[in-house]
Amino acid sequence: QVQLVESGGGLVQPGGSLRLSCAASGRIFSNYVMAWYRQAPGNQRELVAGITSGGRTNYADSVKGRFTISTDNAKTTVYLQMNSLKPEDTAVYYCNVKMWSDLTRKWTDDWGQGAQVTVSS
Repeated sequence: QVQLVESGGGLVQPGGSLRLSCAASGRIFSNYVMAWYRQAPGNQRELVAGITSGGRTNYADSVKGRFTISTDNAKTTVYLQMNSLKPEDTAVYYCNVKMWSDLTRKWTDDWGQGAQVTVSS
């Protein structure tokens, strides 16, 4: 199990930028997926972007070309760079890490506490 602490949320005007960070404490296994999800009021939680241990990334269609997911060299922090923000990007953003455990032969599943992002003029 890892503990995830998010930072970087806040209020931004439409067209602006924010960068979310998610710091992981604890052992990160070699086979993992790190991702950002978001949940707006009244909506289900949705996948925003993900990155695998092999470096493959995927994005929701609604954020392609505007958001970029990345990790630091130590693979202990995952970032979400958000550009050209729109009011519909307003949501609580959650960091998620899934790791394959060779010991239990199962995927772990850990979540951060969430970071509020509000896009408004």
